[in-house]
Amino acid sequence: MIATRLRQISLLLIAMAISALAFIQMFQRTAGEFPMQYAGMLALVVVLFLVLWGLIVHFQPYASQSILPCVLLLTATGVTMIARIDQSEGWAVAQRQLVWLCIAIVLSALLIIFLKDYRVLRRFSYVSMVVGLVLLLAPMLPFIGMEVNGARIWIRIPGLGQFQPGEFAKLFLAFFFAAYLFDHRDRLAVGGRKVLGLQLPRIKDLGPIIVVWIASMGVLVMQRDLGTSLMFFAMFVAMLYTATGRKSWIIIGLIAFAAGAVLAAGAFSHVGQRIDAWLHPFSNEQYNKTPGGSWQLVTGIFGLAAGGMLGTGLGQPSLVTFANSDFIYASLGEELGLMGVLAMLMLYLLIIASGFITAMKIKDGFGKLLASGLVFTMAFQVFTVVGGITLVIPLTGLTLPYMAAGGSSLIANYILATLLIIISNSANAPEPELTSDTFQYEALAVLRNKELEARARATEPIVQPRSASATASQSESESFDDPIVDTTTPSYTDADEPYTPTGTIPPLPPVNGGTRV
Repeated sequence: MIATRLRQISLLLIAMAISALAFIQMFQRTAGEFPMQYAGMLALVVVLFLVLWGLIVHFQPYASQSILPCVLLLTATGVTMIARIDQSEGWAVAQRQLVWLCIAIVLSALLIIFLKDYRVLRRFSYVSMVVGLVLLLAPMLPFIGMEVNGARIWIRIPGLGQFQPGEFAKLFLAFFFAAYLFDHRDRLAVGGRKVLGLQLPRIKDLGPIIVVWIASMGVLVMQRDLGTSLMFFAMFVAMLYTATGRKSWIIIGLIAFAAGAVLAAGAFSHVGQRIDAWLHPFSNEQYNKTPGGSWQLVTGIFGLAAGGMLGTGLGQPSLVTFANSDFIYASLGEELGLMGVLAMLMLYLLIIASGFITAMKIKDGFGKLLASGLVFTMAFQVFTVVGGITLVIPLTGLTLPYMAAGGSSLIANYILATLLIIISNSANAPEPELTSDTFQYEALAVLRNKELEARARATEPIVQPRSASATASQSESESFDDPIVDTTTPSYTDADEPYTPTGTIPPLPPVNGGTRV
């Protein structure tokens, strides 16, 4: 066990060492020295990560140890890039990001301590639905809702700043989807007619996906945010497929959302501009269009091309705009090259693989759906961001988990990773030993209860219904309400010898050297 723990802590220490080298190299190139205002914050982050690892080992001893080092390395790379941009622009975004990181680690530690059994979340399924919808629709409220770059997905709280409630809404809606699909998976798995070799669901079972589709389209219409609506709908469809195993749900989901996106592109200029910029990014008309042109996309593509295989190096001048938020992936591609961004994607892949392995190993249906839904949400978010920058799909406005600037995204994704760690503890926990004294006593107690129930049934009188012949042969003075007792079955109370049970119950095992009461 000690050797295993040493290997686990070594992964975290290696991630910290790589992160420290990245910070030192970047500050040496940009400032010529290591700024002291970052030293204290970074030391605090290191201590908090070590404490978090110790809490995981103590409270979740069988949890996956590959998630936390990957999250640390991704976060450190993102903060390094944000700090480099602060040096060139004179901002202080990286220091605020470190504050949000400390808050995220503290919240993760509290979850590790107090959420010992994730199945308690199933009790609050409909409460989670209400909270998720409130957070999702909060930006539409007057006075606190904000519109940034054409999308109304932010709220402002006086004294605390602004944050994106949709990042937290995805967690609560994942709780609700997992509980709902676990309770109704059998009904949703029933197939209907076959069309072109594909078994479609029954018409009456299309209600849940229609409701979620309407909600997603409502987010797209009211908030003009393609990314958030696509993420929620894709999360539900993926969890629906996990619960039922029917490919028809995926095809229906793709067709439904494609139809809604096409209608939205024609009805709303904000969505249509993104699709036009994706289809014709290098045309003069789209490149020079203001607002909604493709200049940001083209600049990101040029930044990736300028990085080449190994990149220009951390701290070198950048071509990429919005390099600390939406286009941080393109900025990393320019400074770290193709090898650098592939390493970042490999870290994401390790987290995603660990989550899917957890979902496959765990036997609890709710945990299986929750783990698969959470990990698919993160995987889909990474795909939409990277795909939008590399012109695979239109830009969606989502942020890259753990790397992009923003406190709400960072905290929500740290909670997501913590939930995966908690579920993996249950998935990797060993089965109870069948030879233990406690297990044997519980098994014998169950057998004794069944024996006593059978004994009670054997001593009860057997009441037989009257037949027509028996009724005719009886005298008129007999009452028809009197039961007929079957005397052919011997009673244990009238037997010559007392009844002896077939098994004996051993005495209760002592507890701590004493006697169990």
